[in-house]
Parts: sequence; C-alpha cells; structure tokens
Amino acid sequence: MVKEINAEEFKALLDSKKKFVCDFFATWCGPCRMLAPVMEKVSVKHPDITFVKVDVDKNMELAAEYGIMSIPLVMAFDNGADVNKTLGFMPEDEAEEFIADSGF
Repeated sequence: MVKEINAEEFKALLDSKKKFVCDFFATWCGPCRMLAPVMEKVSVKHPDITFVKVDVDKNMELAAEYGIMSIPLVMAFDNGADVNKTLGFMPEDEAEEFIADSGF
C-alpha cells in the first residue's frame, strides 16, 4: 500500500535509514494518476519495502530541495540516500525492473 506523506514524514523516513520508494506527484497530473495504481500493485508484491507518495504542490520546499521539475518522479532511497530515480509513467514490468535496479 502506498501512503501519502508530507515533508516532515519524508525526512523522518530518510532518517530511519529504511529502504523506501517515493512517488513525487500532483493531483492534476495525468501520468501521475496513471502511475498510482501501478505503484499500488507493485507495493503489494514487495511488502518488505515502504512505498510512499509526496504531493509536490503541498510540499514545494521538498520538491525544490530534490530539484523536481517534472513529474511523476519515482525515487528509491536506501540508508538515507537516493539510489535510483525514474521520470514519467511506467507500466508494472518497468516498475518491477526499477525496484530490482535499485538493489531492493
């Protein structure tokens, strides 16, 4: 399951050093809406990985900190550092490949 979080929760997750995948999105973004169910499916297949999403319109400072200019942007984090990222919509098989390429 993908939980929507805010910047404070994001930073706490980073500090926890856990492996997690974050989908940076906006409610008005068509490709973001298409990606959401894909991320939900993938999250169910990987219960050992935390999946979250951050609304860039509600968390502009966080988006600026990570230089997010285009969405959807999916980033993988491990031990407090970003280890992989991909921009735009991806089907389920590509999302699985992204997880594998992230070392998860």
